[in-house]
Amino acid sequence: MIQLIVTGGTFDKTYDHINGKLFFEHTHIPKMLERSRCKLPVHITPLLLKDSLEFTEEDLQQIENACISTSAKSIVITHGTDTMTETAKRLAKLTLDKTILLTGAMIPYAFGSSSDGFFNLGCALAFSQTLPSNVYITMQGQCFEWNEVQKNKALGLFEKI
Repeated sequence: MIQLIVTGGTFDKTYDHINGKLFFEHTHIPKMLERSRCKLPVHITPLLLKDSLEFTEEDLQQIENACISTSAKSIVITHGTDTMTETAKRLAKLTLDKTILLTGAMIPYAFGSSSDGFFNLGCALAFSQTLPSNVYITMQGQCFEWNEVQKNKALGLFEKI
């Protein structure tokens, strides 16, 4: 089984056409898995629907607890890209015997075919089945160990340090 923990981020944002702002309504993960015809044993835990820049210590503790308490050896976490590397570092300190992948999107899934979320989710699910226990970040088809990656905000991508 793969434990999929939803925390929000751009991945799950929706656009309000009236006021021109992004907001959270619900997670798109079940629809994405159905649309992709995913046959993997995935257990979805909608933990948070927040921008990662607004995470509190309590929110981060909830993410840690969800990783610790699940019996799954493979965990995928949807997460905002701005603080993804900090959360990955925090999870690595737990030294769990689990494969944990954090992924996100630069463009919301609700924006349709221009979103990278669908591709990133698929990559995370695939990597979660093949990589050894550790904490990783996967974006744009690449997978990085937690301590070998940074977000390049100027280019809008993740890259090896």
